Amino acid sequence: MANLPATENQSHLVLSDANVSALGFPGPWREPTFTAAAKVRVGITCCFFLIASCSNVAVLCSISGKRCKSHLRILILSLSVADLLVTFLVMPLDAMWNVMVQWYADELSCKILNFGKLFAMYSAALVLVVISLDRHWAILYPLSFTSAGQRNRIMLWTAWIGSLLLASPQLFLFRLRTVPGTNFTQCATHGSFTHRWQETAYNMFTFSTLFITPLGVMIVCYTRILWEIGKQMKHKKELARSKNDLISKARMKTLKMTLVIVVSFMVCWTPYYLLGIWYWFQPEMIHLTPEYVHHSLFLFGLLHTCTDPLVYGLYTPSFKEDVRNWLRRVGGLLSRRAKNSKQLADCEMNIKDYTSIDGPTTTGTTLQSIF
Repeated sequence: MANLPATENQSHLVLSDANVSALGFPGPWREPTFTAAAKVRVGITCCFFLIASCSNVAVLCSISGKRCKSHLRILILSLSVADLLVTFLVMPLDAMWNVMVQWYADELSCKILNFGKLFAMYSAALVLVVISLDRHWAILYPLSFTSAGQRNRIMLWTAWIGSLLLASPQLFLFRLRTVPGTNFTQCATHGSFTHRWQETAYNMFTFSTLFITPLGVMIVCYTRILWEIGKQMKHKKELARSKNDLISKARMKTLKMTLVIVVSFMVCWTPYYLLGIWYWFQPEMIHLTPEYVHHSLFLFGLLHTCTDPLVYGLYTPSFKEDVRNWLRRVGGLLSRRAKNSKQLADCEMNIKDYTSIDGPTTTGTTLQSIF
């Protein structure tokens, strides 16, 4: 039986050998180990953590410093916050769990951390749904822009509260389980369901609300948007001759940015969720696929958290300018520190020289003359 990492799902599915053996698969149970593939996964996760944390914090600082009151501003802020939740909850916990293999903390931590992981994943997906709906209204119903701010706030509140409610079952399902006759303890959902079909039903519900439904809404919104744009181009309604056309160009640029973000979400997470469906209906497949496949697909999903701020920066000139200004400030600060350090080193050399020539009795006079 292959040794698997302690966790193979970003939210609710724990694919440890302890669980697999408990489900009745043949073969002796072997304690999972920190394999070479898991080490690579942890290393890449750490790199993703650094990239995602720095880039999303940069987006937050850039947007927070803007005085414009665009209703899209709060949407990008919410997306950055959701990505940071994934960065600071999902990535570190995944890396530490793979390193430790089993669960060493208490049961309360087991419940809260797994709730936080799923909450972060829900918030990232549902905020993208809100952005898609906003673009849908902006393109198909441009005269409704006056109420866009209030509408977006209501949708965002619904997304965040919905994420809390949808992730709350984790608090009741996850618990500590110890393999009989061993010292191996795992934080898992095993034993929370009396029948296998109940666990499959819960997994499918989570899969539908976390991926299928958001994906469906995004596809419908952008399909209608592209259809409307096609009709406008056919009737030659967007000629660049007026101020209104400048507004439409700004909307088109924003549309391209949000469309790329949504497409990256689809591309990054679809392979991993397809693997999850396969496991839910055929659990024995965990022994038929190489370990690195599970690691690779999960890392590919986490990559989406890194791409969001990059896409925003690509389509936002002001963000690029902010980054350049920050780099200049950091460079200036480093150069000043280097200059001060050099001056201090020169002063110390002068002190030593004077002390060696005049003797220790002249040290006080030398210090006074230098400083």
